[in-house]
Amino acid sequence: MPKKAKELSALSVAKIKENGRHAVGGVDGLHLRIVDGSRAWVLRVAVGKKVDDHGKVKIHRRDIGLGSFPEVSLSEAREKARELKKKIRDGIDPLQEKQERLNALKIQKHRTKTFRECAEVVIAKKTLELKNQKHIGQWSSTLETYIYPTLGDLIVGTITKINIAAVLEPIWIEKNETAKRIRGRIESVFDYAKAMGYFAGDNPAEWKGNLEPILGNLKQEPRPHPSLPYEQVAGFIQHLRQKKGISPKALEFAILTACRSGEIFGA
Repeated sequence: MPKKAKELSALSVAKIKENGRHAVGGVDGLHLRIVDGSRAWVLRVAVGKKVDDHGKVKIHRRDIGLGSFPEVSLSEAREKARELKKKIRDGIDPLQEKQERLNALKIQKHRTKTFRECAEVVIAKKTLELKNQKHIGQWSSTLETYIYPTLGDLIVGTITKINIAAVLEPIWIEKNETAKRIRGRIESVFDYAKAMGYFAGDNPAEWKGNLEPILGNLKQEPRPHPSLPYEQVAGFIQHLRQKKGISPKALEFAILTACRSGEIFGA
C-alpha cells in the first residue's frame, strides 16, 4: 500500500523552494511542482488502463494541472483535486472532458460566420477558377441584389431551406433562369461552409428532394432562334469574314455546307 503523504499547512507549502514535485497531502496525488522558481499545482491520477510497449496492461496515470501557486491557494487546490477525483470515480476522464469542451468552443466560434463572409471567400476562389469576367461579376451582383439583403448577415449555420426558398420564390417564375443560377451559387457557398465546419447537416440549397418540392419545376416552353432572311446572308458572310478566330470560320462553314453542328464541333 502506497505511503500516505503528510498533510502540510499553507505556511509549510509557502516555504518550499527546491525544484521538483512535492506531495502536500490532504488529497492523494496532489503535488506542488517547482521548476526554476515557477510553482504550480499538479494532480497525479489513475485514469483507466493502457498497454505498455511490452504488451502488459498497466494503470494509466496522468497529470492534471490545477493552476499556479499562490494564485491558487492550498485549500483551493485540494478542493479542485477532490472534485476531479470524484469525477474519475464516476467514470469521467477530466482531461477528455476538457478537450471536448475546448473543441465545442472552437466549433461554436467557427459557427459565427455569416453567409456574406462565406460567400465572399467562395467568390474570391471563383475569380481564380473562372476566366469569363462576366460570369465572375454575375456571382457578386446576383447575390448582392437578391440574397444579401435578407440572408447576408445571418449566421450561416442558422439558415434553413425555408429561408432560401423565401428569397427565391419572388423571382422563381418571372426570372426562373436567374433564380436557378442563384440557387446553385447558394449551394456552393453552403458546400464551402460545411467543409469548413461553419455549418452542420445537409446542404439547405440542394434541389432534389429539398427545394424542388417547395419551389417546383417550371415547364420550359421551347423558343426557336429566329432565322436570318436569305437576302441578308451575303452581307452576314462578309461581316463574319472580318472576325478573327475559329468560331466565325466554323459558322461560315455551317452556312455554306448545311452540316450539323455536332459534325462541325467534331471537326
